[in-house]
Amino acid sequence: MPKINVYLPDELADAVRATGLSVSPICQRALEHAVRQANAIQAAVTQDLDGGEPALARFTDRARSAVRLAIEQAREAGEPNVSTARLLAGLLAEGGNLALQVLGALEIAPEQLTAALAGAPSAEPEQGPDSALRFSGPAARALELTVAEVGMLGHNYVGCEHLLLGLVAEPGGAGGEVLRAAGAEPKLTRRAVAAALVGYNYLRASQGTTPPSAGQLTSLLQQQLQQQLQPLVARIESLEARLGD
Repeated sequence: MPKINVYLPDELADAVRATGLSVSPICQRALEHAVRQANAIQAAVTQDLDGGEPALARFTDRARSAVRLAIEQAREAGEPNVSTARLLAGLLAEGGNLALQVLGALEIAPEQLTAALAGAPSAEPEQGPDSALRFSGPAARALELTVAEVGMLGHNYVGCEHLLLGLVAEPGGAGGEVLRAAGAEPKLTRRAVAAALVGYNYLRASQGTTPPSAGQLTSLLQQQLQQQLQPLVARIESLEARLGD
């Protein structure tokens, strides 16, 4: 049987040893699940979109809606494929998702991205073997990266916030270029998503069954991001002071 090395952080490795858990079967089950999910998304992103919506397993209603809007926009515009620019436009058009709150916390307005998308190429390469509407190569990779982000965060669903991370991480498409140019750097965006999910759960718990408002979540996110960025800002200021001496 082939052997694959698994590296763990020191604290996690110590905790595993303390509990006496057997790592091998746990890793096998986790990898089997990840492989099934990867195969499912790969099949979905290569299918003919003229024949219906892709089978996006575990996507939330809002995430499905964002992808559906992207497909509809590409179809109405007569474009040869659904690009990363269209996926981002679909995310913006959905209008009520957590990804927009994350962008707001990063001080990136939807109007800013919409204006940037207006000047971005709407079609991308790798259209497929025929003239049927499909995801472009970069859009397919962005969706695959979306699912990878879900695995890294340990979630059991695929939301708009994960789609945002997939677009930011995809290097070749216009959608990611527009996001990064606006300031959505991958590492910072991932931290903002993690903070948003913690903040949402905190506000939801403190308010009972009432969902937190967009303003409350954005305010909490901005506070958390400022706390995370404060040490970095202090280090930059220190380096600038040394260079000025």
